[in-house]
Amino acid sequence: MPKNIPIASKIEAILYLKGKPLSIGEIAEYAKCDRLTAEEGIIELIENYARRDTALEVIETEHGYSLQLRSEFHDLVQALIPVEFGVGALRTLAAIALHNPILQSELINLRGSGAYQHVQELVESGFVRKRRESDSRSFALQITPKFHQYFQIEQLPQILTTPEKEQQLELELDG
Repeated sequence: MPKNIPIASKIEAILYLKGKPLSIGEIAEYAKCDRLTAEEGIIELIENYARRDTALEVIETEHGYSLQLRSEFHDLVQALIPVEFGVGALRTLAAIALHNPILQSELINLRGSGAYQHVQELVESGFVRKRRESDSRSFALQITPKFHQYFQIEQLPQILTTPEKEQQLELELDG
């Protein structure tokens, strides 16, 4: 990468490509600079976006800094990118998100064989990533940045994996 790229521009590219909130430490690591330079760059970037009349903004959340669409454009997102999933696919997506990542075999145990079709639909729509695990015959399923952006969820709580909690989750998803 050429050295003459301003740090604020490099940080903008990093936030765009990662598609999720990043801490100053993560930004510094990706930008290959020290924390102070990253802080100065993020401040410059926030000020640049605040002065521009643009659909995007850089905000600080409890999980870090994020490049996102301004809230006044969320209706446009719903109109242009409507997601038409059935209840079963939404429940499968919820199970993947709560266990993120989860083996497809575990998901099928939770949701039943209909989840195979849901997974295909969710992968095609870009909400779920599917990759072969090297130490398993099953695929690992993981939500993508598109999931976070579409549902405006920065981070999901990690599920407690006690048998009682899994049974409770299964009942809630089926109910």
